[in-house]
Amino acid sequence: MSVEARLAELGITLPKAAAPVASYVPVVVTNNMAFVSGQLPFIDGELVTGRLGEDVSLEDGQAAARACGLMILAQLRATEIPLDRVERVIKLGAFVNSTPAYTDQPKVANGASDLMFEVFGEAGRHSRAAVGVPCLPLGAAVEVDAIIALKAD
Repeated sequence: MSVEARLAELGITLPKAAAPVASYVPVVVTNNMAFVSGQLPFIDGELVTGRLGEDVSLEDGQAAARACGLMILAQLRATEIPLDRVERVIKLGAFVNSTPAYTDQPKVANGASDLMFEVFGEAGRHSRAAVGVPCLPLGAAVEVDAIIALKAD
């Protein structure tokens, strides 16, 4: 089954790829590897802001991380990389805007990780870092970046 068909089967519609908010490009492809810049969580066109452990629940944090994962896929598509070229999701980096006492960053990051497995199956299983940070750009609750191996053209 194609990835696009899998997305349809799951009822997933990818958002419009967000424009960069600073001096960088969303995706760099080299040697059949795609490096996707950190993506922020947009749900229904609105940026999810706030801090885990303060004013954002675990469930809302997971939804925000999932939204970041959807934006990663949207950025690949916007770069005209067919999602069927994804050979393997190598690594996700999840940055969670959280209070110093908050320790559930890995659970928050599961929102993006679980999405990759849903969409790509075993090829979506990846290594990962889930890090708590004191703030993120634009006050975002979560930011996720990715390294993805691509099948040769």
